[in-house]
Amino acid sequence: MNRLLQYATLSFAVGLVAGCVTINIYFPASAAEKAADSIIDEVWQLAPPATPPQAPKEKTP
Repeated sequence: MNRLLQYATLSFAVGLVAGCVTINIYFPASAAEKAADSIIDEVWQLAPPATPPQAPKEKTP
């Protein structure tokens, strides 16, 4: 029983320490803005401009 308590305590301590680790990744603002602009440009170019179909003109005699 004593050995089980030691393993449980050790596991809890390791889990607590591992849970407190944070990894921060910082991106330069200018690079992120440039990437966002290029993605927006690509999206806008994918959709061709919508032009409504024109009805054929009927000739009256």
